[in-house]
Amino acid sequence: MVTAGATTRTLAELAALVGGELAGPPELVISGLNDLATAGDGEITFVTDGRRLEALAACRAAAVILPQAVAAIDRPAIRVRDPYLAAALIHQHFLARPFGAAGIHPTAVIGSACHIPAAVTIGPHAVLGNGVRLGERVTIGPGVVIGDEVAIGDDALLHPNVTIAARCVLGNRVIIHAGTVIGSDGFGYATDGAGRHVKRPHVGIVQIDDDVEIGANTAIDRGTFGKTWIKAGAKIDNLVQLGHNVVIGEHSFLVAQVGIAGSTTTGHHVVMGGQVGLAGHLTLGNGVMIAAKSGVHDDQPDGAVIAGIPAIPHKRWLRASAAVAKLPELVKELREVKRQVAELLKTLRPGDKE
Repeated sequence: MVTAGATTRTLAELAALVGGELAGPPELVISGLNDLATAGDGEITFVTDGRRLEALAACRAAAVILPQAVAAIDRPAIRVRDPYLAAALIHQHFLARPFGAAGIHPTAVIGSACHIPAAVTIGPHAVLGNGVRLGERVTIGPGVVIGDEVAIGDDALLHPNVTIAARCVLGNRVIIHAGTVIGSDGFGYATDGAGRHVKRPHVGIVQIDDDVEIGANTAIDRGTFGKTWIKAGAKIDNLVQLGHNVVIGEHSFLVAQVGIAGSTTTGHHVVMGGQVGLAGHLTLGNGVMIAAKSGVHDDQPDGAVIAGIPAIPHKRWLRASAAVAKLPELVKELREVKRQVAELLKTLRPGDKE
């Protein structure tokens, strides 16, 4: 059995780890994984398709992860269906280390009636409110602020300066990167007859399920009532804004600078490119894909692939974009046609114009 976090692996052990086909000496010792440009002696690298084989020729790596379709090469290899996935699994295995509890730093502030297991790490100047419940092997980074009655599951990792507002719930193995705010008030106001904006109270929570990872400086607002809900396995990039009562489906991808207005719900395995914006109170089906910089203003069925502002089916958007690129030439042709018509009209006798 291969031990995670060990210094070296054999090629056979790595092949077994990813279910790959071994093509080389099984006893070859591998010390780590790196990319084609920087891999050195004793390391393994990866090639996602045959177009990168030329770059592989200059690489110093001792072995390579290859797609099954690539022809045999003169280098030890592991052949797999998805080299990118295999590389991620092998890289994680090399870097994995057992949890080491550092305890509670003397400068941390802990409220009353908290449940804190012995096997935790709470960093310098972290602040935990009253009634906080931590699971096993939780890591709380420096400067983290956790509000009253927050519950955090096992193996969660909160990087420095994360804020979790009161009563929010985090599942197991949740990772939240530096500067992110979970559970701030939503952006909701009622305007009176004099044009003054009256703040609506937000008394709901944010629930983050197991295996969610959230990038740096992201903001997820609490529900007005009920909850904002990030379901299991979703991955959210840096600088994302999710409004009150948004629901993100399982294993969805939200790339940087996505903004979603309140009460919009997505299905599972939804993918949103960078800077996508969604209006409020929409419903997106399972497997929807939205191209970068798109603006979505209506509901989308399962499997829709859309792009543009406003977003339309992706293939239609491609045709529209191609047409826009031709507009300068079309304008030039139209001007020439108008000139020719004008010249033709000059030659007509009175009464012939009809």
